[in-house]
Amino acid sequence: QVQLVESGGRLVQAGDSLRLSCVVSGRSFSAWTLAWFRQAAGKEREFVAGMSGSGDSIQYTDSVKGRFTIARDNAQNTVALQMNNLKLEDTAVYYCAGDVSLAVETQSAFIDYWGQGTQVTVSS
Repeated sequence: QVQLVESGGRLVQAGDSLRLSCVVSGRSFSAWTLAWFRQAAGKEREFVAGMSGSGDSIQYTDSVKGRFTIARDNAQNTVALQMNNLKLEDTAVYYCAGDVSLAVETQSAFIDYWGQGTQVTVSS
């Protein structure tokens, strides 16, 4: 059974940094695309960042480019999201996502596996 478990979410102030982690278990995921999505209150879940299994393809949504960095460690079965210079609009539940496709999947409807989510709240 595949499990994705996120951690690291908490209350921070605008301008702070935060690192989210996700541990994947249940099967080998080295060939998977791993990604982070987020869902703010009253909004749809949106793609934040993703990395292909090979690491050759990395994508970010425009609003986080230059501030967020996705990284994966296949040996440790983890994927992380380093978030710098956090803004109020980054407040959301952040979800770790795993997809068996070779390309980075940015549409939440096509994601195969989800974590339970971790809350990130950015205050002024």
